Amino acid sequence: MAHPPIALTIAGSDSGGGAGIQADLKAFSARGVYGASVVTAITAQNTQAVTAVHAVPVDVVAAQIDAVLSDLDVKAVKIGMLFSPELVDVVARGLEGFDGTVVLDPVMIAKSGDALLKDEAVEALVGRMVPRADLITPNLPEAARLLGEEVVDAGTGERLMKLGAKAVLLKGGHATGDVCADVLLAPDGARRFAAPRIATRNTHGTGCSYSSAIAAECAKGAALPEAVEAAHGWLHGAIRAADDLRVGQGHGPVHHFHELWA
Repeated sequence: MAHPPIALTIAGSDSGGGAGIQADLKAFSARGVYGASVVTAITAQNTQAVTAVHAVPVDVVAAQIDAVLSDLDVKAVKIGMLFSPELVDVVARGLEGFDGTVVLDPVMIAKSGDALLKDEAVEALVGRMVPRADLITPNLPEAARLLGEEVVDAGTGERLMKLGAKAVLLKGGHATGDVCADVLLAPDGARRFAAPRIATRNTHGTGCSYSSAIAAECAKGAALPEAVEAAHGWLHGAIRAADDLRVGQGHGPVHHFHELWA
């Protein structure tokens, strides 16, 4: 068989398996891509809460990045939980010279409401990682925090672009209404991706899974708009099937393999 495209996730570990590198690797596999991983933090986490966070030493993170990129033909990188300024810096330095697609999901708060990014790391994320990424995928609260603003408005995406982002996918999951709409802003214009809003509490890991699916499509050679379109449709199906999993007692995960097994 042909060699599979390879994507790398640089993110935190979710012991409950619904988000973080566990969700990323599931999303890569569901989209037909081989996944490698660099663990930045270890969380004690389930569907109800994050009870502990341990940042991986920066030299170990650097060694993981070097080990993967020096051996595997990685076509796309998804970046998730970075937690501290030191981790932001080591990841930015580790990706110097990487010429594939970089998708940054600016993970800040877990579905349970627990913090996954230190306050002092936001400035580092904006200064070091946002300009490095080919796409950033903030939800509405994350977009506001990146900009140091209280709320989002019609100009939020454009202001994020001015931070140095090459493209922005502003996700509408935290909005209200019967339709959930995401907006992709890039130098060549804007595109809207909409789907009926699904009434479910089982949305743990949606942001991780969405950004990873986009990275997977880019690893397969898709242009960014087509990658977002494919990932958007897949994620909608994963959310629609989430209630069938019945995992945990809190915010359960989406069903990454809804196209393969029920």
